[in-house]
Amino acid sequence: MGVLEKVSVRSRTAAESVPVLPLDTILRGDCIEAMRALPAKSIDMIFADPPYNLQLGGDLNRPDGSHVDAVTDEWDKFDSLAAYDKFTREWLAEARRILKDDGSIWVIGSYHNIFKVGSAIQDLGFWILNDIIWRKANPMPNFKGTRFTNAHETLIWASKGEKARYTFNYRSMKTLNDELQMRSDWEFPICGGQERLKKDGYKVHPTQKPEALLYRILLAATRKGDVVLDPFFGTGTTGAVAKRLGRRWIGIDREGIYVEAAQARIDAALPLDESALTTMQAPKAAPRVAFGQLVENGYIAPGTVLTDSKRRHRAVVGADGSLKCGDVTGSIHKLGATLQNAPSCNGWTWWHFEDEGALKPIDALRQTWLLATQP
Repeated sequence: MGVLEKVSVRSRTAAESVPVLPLDTILRGDCIEAMRALPAKSIDMIFADPPYNLQLGGDLNRPDGSHVDAVTDEWDKFDSLAAYDKFTREWLAEARRILKDDGSIWVIGSYHNIFKVGSAIQDLGFWILNDIIWRKANPMPNFKGTRFTNAHETLIWASKGEKARYTFNYRSMKTLNDELQMRSDWEFPICGGQERLKKDGYKVHPTQKPEALLYRILLAATRKGDVVLDPFFGTGTTGAVAKRLGRRWIGIDREGIYVEAAQARIDAALPLDESALTTMQAPKAAPRVAFGQLVENGYIAPGTVLTDSKRRHRAVVGADGSLKCGDVTGSIHKLGATLQNAPSCNGWTWWHFEDEGALKPIDALRQTWLLATQP
């Protein structure tokens, strides 16, 4: 769809310009055309949130008569299922071409399109590693009462082939999840509150994804400095999280209002401190409570300094929920015990954060999280 427009170009060193990639840039234009302009095998990971082809029939209203702000945009409309299939295979073929041999792709969708996407992924030679269920903690009700409430979306995670190598930060995922293996059913609330971008009182994008979802994906499947491509960039969630986690990114979108909002959002995003990006790799921590959930959902930021109540020890929060004090790294419980030379420690009550000049136990954040997420 026309000539691609580079909306933002950051300075790059000579080493980074080989191969030539528009790093940390939003390309405005058609995603297939934009991907065709990128070098083969140049991208470490792709996250794609393509049109779902929802085929909504008419307006949707709540029982009180108010209008539901649903997806009615032209970019989600296709003339037929065959047209959607053709589009899906074309963009996935380009995605496969530009993906490194040890890279991986994530695609999210609903029941409207994810089965078609999955079929195309397999037909093109990708190897499906997992299907992840994102269970929405606060889904939109089924206002007509004619079906079950649609409370989840599905993510497909795939490598380039059955024997292809790919990045999976198993240790970080286990630390993030109470020292238990991360399962394939994830629960996050839908995007809302201050995170939801609005203009003149209306949502900028109807399907903006929560940052916590992208945080977990990027932490799981990329390394610091990896290049992440999002061919359906929208309001830039992928770029904002990539910047925070020290990953490079490329976004593609053809809608000017989304490009403008995404650029402003990413410009305002603050990258994490270097020490916070060093995630745990040694299998020594044994946390019993999901402190990592608070980190990935923004209740406590990586890089935050925690102390004991007497300020004798200082530890930095890592991106995966681990803590680092000097050269010692561990969970909130393990590190607390180590610093006290004690057999155990309840990290929730021992570690404190500073709030308006006063120290508060991190358990206060856990209680806030529970109140916000539990029915």
